[in-house]
Order: sequence, then C-alpha cells, then structure tokens
Amino acid sequence: MEQELIVEIKELSNLGSGIAKHAGMIIFVENTCPGDIVKIKIKKQTKNYAIGELLEILTSSPHRIQPFCPMQKICGACQIQFIDYNYQLELKKKIVCDYARNLESITVGETIPSPQIKNYRHKIQYPISETQNSKRILAGYYKPKSHEIVNIKYCPIQPKICDDIIEYIRVTAPKYNISGYKEKSHTGILRHVVIRSSADNGNNLLVLVINDNKISKQIKQFGEDIYNHFDKITGVCVNFNNKKTNLILSDKTKTLYGKNYTEEKLCGITFKIGANTFFQVNPKSAENIFNYVKNYISKNFESPVILDAYAGIAAFGIVMADISKKVVSVEENEESISLAKDTLAQNKINNVELFSKDTAKYLETSKEQFDITILDPPRKGCTKEALDGVLKVTKSKIIYVSCNPQTLIRDLEYLISKGAKVNFIQPFDMFCHTYHVESVAIIDLVQ
Repeated sequence: MEQELIVEIKELSNLGSGIAKHAGMIIFVENTCPGDIVKIKIKKQTKNYAIGELLEILTSSPHRIQPFCPMQKICGACQIQFIDYNYQLELKKKIVCDYARNLESITVGETIPSPQIKNYRHKIQYPISETQNSKRILAGYYKPKSHEIVNIKYCPIQPKICDDIIEYIRVTAPKYNISGYKEKSHTGILRHVVIRSSADNGNNLLVLVINDNKISKQIKQFGEDIYNHFDKITGVCVNFNNKKTNLILSDKTKTLYGKNYTEEKLCGITFKIGANTFFQVNPKSAENIFNYVKNYISKNFESPVILDAYAGIAAFGIVMADISKKVVSVEENEESISLAKDTLAQNKINNVELFSKDTAKYLETSKEQFDITILDPPRKGCTKEALDGVLKVTKSKIIYVSCNPQTLIRDLEYLISKGAKVNFIQPFDMFCHTYHVESVAIIDLVQ
C-alpha cells in the first residue's frame, strides 16, 4: 500500500479505467488511456487486483487529447473525454468483444459514431443539494464514486438552454424558500431536476422532483415563475419522491403548468415524451439505430408481423409500421402507452396494437406468432421467463437492442443454450465520451 510505481496502461476496462500490470497484478487507474506511461500510487490492493491513484503522466498516449470540458476530471459524467473520439469508438467495440469472447464465431461490427459528440444529451437529470452554511443551491453530476455534487454551470454535452434553466433554478429557489435535498438526513425539498429537451424543436419539459407527497404554495409559485420565464419550457411537472431511495423518479407525477410532454422527431415521426416515459437520450444516434433495424428488416422480410417488446412509447413499433403487416407493442408503463396512442392517431397509423402489460406476463399467455421480435429491455436485461416466452412466440429472428453489453451477452448465452444462433452484433455510440455502448444483436432461430 502507498507504493509508487511507473507502469504502462495497456487497455481500458469495461468501466472506463485504464489497466496496467505489475508483477502479475492487474492495476486499475482512472483517467488514463492505453499507451500512457504513468506514475501511480497503490491505494487499494486485494487478492486479484489493485487500485492505483494517478500521480503523473510521464509519456502521453498518442490517443490522449485535451478534454473540451474543464470539469471533466472532477465530474463523473464523461469518463473518457480525454481520449480522441475515433479511438473511443475502437475501445467501445473492444468492450463488446471482451464480453462476447466466450461466444463462438460472432462478428462484432465497427462502432457506428454519434452524429453529434457535443450537445447530444437531451435528457438531463441533476441531483440537487445545498451548501451547509450559506444554503446555496447546488446542481450537477456526482463526483466519480461518490454522492458529492459537482456544481456544474456549463455542460457542453447538453443543450445550452439546460444550463440556463438550471442556473435560474439555483438563483430562484431560495426566493421561494425551497431548500436543496440532504441525502444523509433525508431533509430538504428539491431532490432532482429532470429536463426533457427536444432536439427537433428546442422545447423542454421540466420535472421538479420533490421530497414530499403534496404540492406546497411555494413549489407552485416556483414552478409558475420558471414556466413564465422561459418561452422554450412548454410544461412544468412535479414528481413526488419522498422515499429513501436511489431512484430519481417515482411513478407519481402531476402537471403544474403547460403540457405534460415534449415532442421529438425520429425517422420523420413526431413522438410525445412524458416525464416518466423512456426515450433515448441521444435522438440523432437513436435514429441511426432505428434506421439500421428498419433497413435490416426491409432487406430480409416482406410485410412481417413484429412483436415490439419493452416498447416504451412504441417507438420501434411505430417506425416499423410502414414495412410491417402488423406490430404488437407491449409496455407496462401506462403513461407511455397513452402517449403512444396519441402518436398513432396523429400519424394515422392503424396496424400497431398496444398492450399495457409487463412483457413477461404478456408472453405467458400470448397465442400469437411473430416473424420478428424486437427486444429493447432496461439495463438489467431480460428474465429467463421473458426469453423463454420470446422463443415460444417468434418464428424467425430476434433483434435485441441493449444499452448494457454485460446483460446482453448473458441473455445471448441463454438464447444460444436454447438453440438460437447469434448472427452478429453492431455497436453504436449513444453515450459519447463515456464507457457506455449501445448494441444491436441479430439472432437467428433454428426451426
């Protein structure tokens, strides 16, 4: 412990830390890039690995660049922004390949880049707190491996208006006697601010997450002030979350002013996105994924019947409707299904059926057969019961869209054990400058 070493960073871990080896020991070092030669201090050692603290970069990797955000080192949002973008794409492919190394004969494509690498993030979730003495409102992302908030005034990966809204909240909240949340004591009113910002029209849905189960007079006046101040805020909602939990949003939201949704355009279709509905944070990269899936289906099927599972606002189902005989979209969140109904009516789409139901429970009782199933589950992936259900109702192919390569590969291993064959995996960069990677897996079912 506390030993100083000079090591070369050989590769990047699946969590964004550099990896070095010394005397047979694997050492993880944050804020390092493959090719760096660095001086480190060993801060933690276990039987299998050690954690090194970066003291000095002696020789920089040819892939190391100056990050465009001055807060990169202390903010936990963009772990690898100091690595040049093309090399980030190579590293993300390698992360997928490393997870898939035990799967035989699977091709992993080159990572498809994001059309934007700045101002790309259109869902912003800032935890809110306050300083101990002055009670100044703090809003930003957490420092790495902590719940200490970095008070961010400018974030180049999100639209500028989000910075303006957050700054106005910082300044205005104390005028209404609205306190920031204190996690340890579970006190204070304002826990999070969530902004859904449209890449299409620049409008914003603002969600104030409060540590309460009712709307006070102060919160109502505060919300009205923000709504009136910004022309581009088309709705202000309050989400009630007074439980001791790491979840940002509860399932209870009330609209204070304006609309309870914002609109986003994807593949020529305008979708409504609510406070509690899932939608990709990077709409331009999401459009790449949707077009990729649509092109694949068009080339290999004529008027298929498609199951859109874990559908959210049925974006996949609605985008695939014009190349399909019928689409069945299944989603347990009722708000998402309600907004999907509006989108279908607005676009005069008649061949998409919506089911407000848990995917696994729907599959238990479904008698219908589908040519293709599109799976787009949350980070935790699918249950074995859901995968068994998909195998039961799908005749030809499964298209699995995943934001977590670890659970993707776990689920692919299960499908392979049941006789499926993974055709290939295509990575996409949805979360630029982070270690996260989105993937689309094409899976053949052997009949």
